[in-house]
Amino acid sequence: LACLSALFAGLMSITAKMGIKHTDSNVATAIRTIVVLIFSWIMVFITGQQQGLSEIDGRGVLFLVLSGLATGASWLCYFRSLQLGDVNKVVPIDKSSTVLTIILAILFLNETVNGLKIAGMILLLAGALMMIDKKSGSQAAAKDGRWLMYAIGSAVFAALTSILAKVGMQGIASNLATALRTAVVLVMAWVVVLVTGKTKDVAKIPRRELLFICVSGLMTGASWLCYFAALKDGPASVVVPIDKLSVLLTVAFSVFILHEKMSLKAWLGLGLLAIGTLCMVFA
Repeated sequence: LACLSALFAGLMSITAKMGIKHTDSNVATAIRTIVVLIFSWIMVFITGQQQGLSEIDGRGVLFLVLSGLATGASWLCYFRSLQLGDVNKVVPIDKSSTVLTIILAILFLNETVNGLKIAGMILLLAGALMMIDKKSGSQAAAKDGRWLMYAIGSAVFAALTSILAKVGMQGIASNLATALRTAVVLVMAWVVVLVTGKTKDVAKIPRRELLFICVSGLMTGASWLCYFAALKDGPASVVVPIDKLSVLLTVAFSVFILHEKMSLKAWLGLGLLAIGTLCMVFA
């Protein structure tokens, strides 16, 4: 189940990339969020956490909304970055949000770090920087560096999501919080589509790309289902590292399915990412 979670997480980015070749990334995000929302509520009812709705107070609602807005901003930036750049460059930058999350946790939550975690942070940052290879990859990525700006934005908002969730959602079941947060993301995504005047583009989405957009949402939901099922039946010390290393599968898929180019430097950076991730997990 843990391996399947990583597999589906890897396929999510690939199918998303294939679904936004000619489709606006904001429109694609709005559509796929519908699928993700359905899966998230399935998780709530499978685990019986829907009863916790009546126990959420005003503070919990506030932080759920703020966390949902941060999640939505992260997703919008992530898929825009995927549209502009190569998967094997965008994903490592996005995954480096772990480092920013820890820094924010130290500053605002007074959390402590040990030597292994610091080493993991350094390796993650070094690996991500090594994978930003301007000489290789798609022409769009080389010509237009905006993909990096959006990838960094995705990482920043992902880190804020984690901190907001940690600060304000104690006592709320994780699956229920995810479902409610995804509902906020759905509203935010469609508001962006309306504000940018992209509603007409929904009817113009090529069927093939619409299929991949929906499959991307299904992959996200399937990854969540497998991940939580794996945590229920197996040790977290094994499940979490396998799931976190989905970046390896994502990059592999980008090379073999999308035929993206990677230099030796980028492969070495990927190795540092893998080692850094393991350090963070076991720290």
